[in-house]
Amino acid sequence: MKFSTQERIRLGGRVVHYRLVRSKGARKLRVRVGPSGVEVVQPVTRNGEEVEEFLVANERWILGQIDRAERLRSVRRAVRRPAGAILFRGESTPVRIEVTQSRAAGNVVRFVDGEIVVARGPHSRTCVTRSVEQWLRREARTAIEKHLAAATDRVGQRPQRVYVMGQRTKWGNCSSRRNLSFNWRLILAPDYVLRYLVTHEAVHLVVPDHSAKFWLTVQSLCPDTEKAKQWLYRHQTQMKVDLASVLQETPEGERLRLSRPSPHTTVRIDAFEKRGRISHA
Repeated sequence: MKFSTQERIRLGGRVVHYRLVRSKGARKLRVRVGPSGVEVVQPVTRNGEEVEEFLVANERWILGQIDRAERLRSVRRAVRRPAGAILFRGESTPVRIEVTQSRAAGNVVRFVDGEIVVARGPHSRTCVTRSVEQWLRREARTAIEKHLAAATDRVGQRPQRVYVMGQRTKWGNCSSRRNLSFNWRLILAPDYVLRYLVTHEAVHLVVPDHSAKFWLTVQSLCPDTEKAKQWLYRHQTQMKVDLASVLQETPEGERLRLSRPSPHTTVRIDAFEKRGRISHA
């Protein structure tokens, strides 16, 4: 059972408000700092003085995490998307449908003068949503393979297989079988963001966890790591765009089914909202 109260403490000349959760199941003092504020978990066997000593001992870390959460909160504001446009390589890009006299059964998608143009013949049986998504998947694979070749050369390891998929909750994944999978929606982001996510998974081929060594390696290979995280934090809602609604596809239009996420360890879409954590025995 857990009981919580609102408390405050002065750290580094600042008054820090926090939620104190008293837990019978907890064995250690823990503090979490995230978008919703500061939370301290206190085992019922510990007293208030120990909590204050613990917070003072970790003062520098706590204040640093609070500042980081405030910076991220400041860049995460609503971004409006013009009707009939999607993100493509980080830019708002109109999608235009042209009806042609072609007798082809399918649609042809091209990027022309800053627009995604779908040429659709009068006898086409393929919905525009499917054609645009398949085109985006091909564009994503080309870009991912380019960055992956560079990253794997640097780390000296190569994956068994590489998949470009339609995960609902992940940007990328490195499985225990050394297979890498990436979300096709990465092509909606700027190139430096895509490069960061590809580098992230490539480094997992040599460092399977998220230790300090892992992050130092990622940072050394991709200096734009923090910049990429902040872009994802701000634009992740746009990255989840429903193509059918943007393209105003009719209800009868065929929707492409997205594959279910795999159970392997992943980089999740909301990974950059995870709370910082520290514990004390």
